[in-house]
Parts: sequence; C-alpha cells; structure tokens
Amino acid sequence: MMGYFLRRIVYAMPILMGINILTFALFFMVNSPDDMARMQLGQKHITAQAITEWKIERGYDYPLFYNHEAQGVNKIRNTLFFKKSLRLFVFDFGFSDAGRDIKQDVSTRMWPSFAIALPSLVLGLFVNIAFAMLMVFFRGTYLDLSGVIFCIMLMSISSLFYIMGGQYLFGKVLRLVPISGYDDGFDSLKFILLPVMVSVISGLGGGGRWYRTLFLEEMHKDYVKTARAKGLSERRVLFRHVLKNAMLPILTGVVVIIPTLFMGSLVLESFFGIPGLGSYLIDAIYQQDFAIVRAMVFLGSVLYWVGLLLTDVSYVWLDPRVRFA
Repeated sequence: MMGYFLRRIVYAMPILMGINILTFALFFMVNSPDDMARMQLGQKHITAQAITEWKIERGYDYPLFYNHEAQGVNKIRNTLFFKKSLRLFVFDFGFSDAGRDIKQDVSTRMWPSFAIALPSLVLGLFVNIAFAMLMVFFRGTYLDLSGVIFCIMLMSISSLFYIMGGQYLFGKVLRLVPISGYDDGFDSLKFILLPVMVSVISGLGGGGRWYRTLFLEEMHKDYVKTARAKGLSERRVLFRHVLKNAMLPILTGVVVIIPTLFMGSLVLESFFGIPGLGSYLIDAIYQQDFAIVRAMVFLGSVLYWVGLLLTDVSYVWLDPRVRFA
C-alpha cells in the first residue's frame, strides 16, 4: 500500500510541473510584468520609475526562466519561475499582486465554496441515481420515455436560465430566499439553499441520462441473468446487484467533481454573490492577478490528483478483485 502511494506521488510530480510551466508560460505570453504594473497602478500617465518600483516591490524584476547575469545556481534561483511558481510545491502561495496574503484568502474563502459544493454533490448524486433507477425500473414504458425526454429538455437549457429563473421566482416573486449574498454560521443556510437547488436541477438532465445508460449496461450482464434465474425480483436485482456493481464508474464520475468542493463554482458564486474561491478566481482573472491565478490552477490540479488517488483506493474497497499494482 505505502509503495503504491509513493509511486503515485512520484508519477504526479512531472504532471504538476508541466501544468505549472504551461500556466506560467501562457500568462506571460499575454501579459508582461510591465503590462501588469500598468494595470495594477491604474494611472493614465505612469512613469518608467513607477513601473520599475512596482516590479521590484512585487518581485517581478527577475528574468522569466534563466538569469544570464547571475552566477552558478543563482542563474535558476534568481528567476520569476523559481521564485513565483516552484514555491507552490510546498504550498507557499505568497502574496497577490495587490498585496494580499493568498493562503489566508484561500483558507477563508474555501468554506463558502465547500458549503455550496458538498450538499450539491451529495444531493445531486442521490437525485440523479434515484431518477435514473426509476427510469430503468420502468424501462421500455412511457414513464421511461417521458424521463428521457425530460432529461433532454433539461440539458438543452443553459445553466444561466436556471440561475436567473430561480432568482426571479424564489427570490423576487415568492421572496423565500435572498437573491444573493452570504453570511456566517446558520444564517448562511438561507443563502445557499437557492444555489444548491439550481445546481441539482441544472445537473439532473445530464446526470440522469448518464446513470440510466450505466444501469442499462449492467442489466444485460450475466450476473443479472443469473440473479433473475434464481427467482429474485426485478426490484431486488436492480437495487441490490446492479447498483452495487455500477459503483465503480459512478466513483470515476464523482472524481471530476471533487475539486469543486474546494475550488467552488465560477458561475454560481459570481451570480449569487458568494465570497468563495470561484468568485476569487474570476476576480483575479479580470484583474489579471497572475499570483492568484497560478495558485488556484496549481491547487485545482493537486485536488484533482488527490481525487484520483482516493478513487483508486475506493476501487479496492468496493471490488476485492482490484489490487494495487
């Protein structure tokens, strides 16, 4: 077990390094440190001295990857990539271009994102699976056909419609929940109800169809035929055997969502005014704050890798035939 974890950590390092280098290179292809200084200073007539002082203060006065003027190992150490990006591997996020402590911002903003993403994931997973199993149980009937049509209709509507429609209906007309905002403690419940509901409904179309296809594929396998030959009812076959054997691909689909538990939803948080990591990243992109963008991209990559690792461990727990290799 320990050897497997160590190998996975070693395998992940080149991937994370590649993502880090690619993010760094793409950002500086679009914006040079001088462009970043002009935008952050926000003045019409900016002197060269002001730009130079801003770069020195923020640590952007070094070459990108290689310092020809330095000696020895400092040719690599005294570069923007080493000082700004390699420190991410020890989770030293540093400070934003506006002077804020990124690690402090992340530790504060992750909880509103988590408060929305976790119930959305759990409730959405339950609703999607229950709806898909209902369609499979009545497969070939008008109820199944109606369910598929309903899923296609939900998939055909933009998620922005659900957001704006939910804000108008439940926030403005019925006045059941606030349209936007956030508060700490139990007061946050009234602010997260609508985003969670919108997230579950908007994902029901795609999720319901995917799980239905998954369950139908399991229904044609030999173990299902054997269970039916033993006289088990269709309900018991579906809920006891099919659902259990479909858990492996279900876990694989959940992995994609794991980073959003901490990273937040970019669209939901922006429209509902949730001070989470999603809106944090959107604001950083708008302000062209490279320090925040690179930190969030790296953090998302690490969380995705952790999700894959947890999925492999879950495979062994759910299926004894799977072994660590």
